[in-house]
Amino acid sequence: MNTTLLTARLGRCLLLALPLVVGSALAADGQDLTFQGDASFQGPHGGQAIQAALIDTARNETIAIKTGKVSADDDPSFSFTFPGALMEGGQYAVNYWIDANFGGGTPGNCDSMQHDHQWHVALEPGSGPVTHTEHHDPSAQTSVCDTFR
Repeated sequence: MNTTLLTARLGRCLLLALPLVVGSALAADGQDLTFQGDASFQGPHGGQAIQAALIDTARNETIAIKTGKVSADDDPSFSFTFPGALMEGGQYAVNYWIDANFGGGTPGNCDSMQHDHQWHVALEPGSGPVTHTEHHDPSAQTSVCDTFR
């Protein structure tokens, strides 16, 4: 077979395979996560700074960190969106803390749980977008400051 004919056939094969490659790339895109807190955060934390980190727990890697403020009036009192971050079958959690400085602490730093409230929340992604709403529960705190250093 001559090289011109071989090149033409190979080119046709690549063109036919192109939609499969593009389809695979699109199918691998992740789902959005919206992580929010309900109105129960307003009283104890309204007006205070908050940070939330999306964690890939299988790899022990921080995917993204978001910063905001807890609203004293709105419901949800805070909301963070992590677009395209969750892959079906992945293992994820959100670590978050509120810069409360109850009885001490340093503004802008994640201090011990007696001063700044902190939580670790496991997530269960599915095949579509996930909205997770938290309720303020100081008894469920977990130290997460290492995530934000």
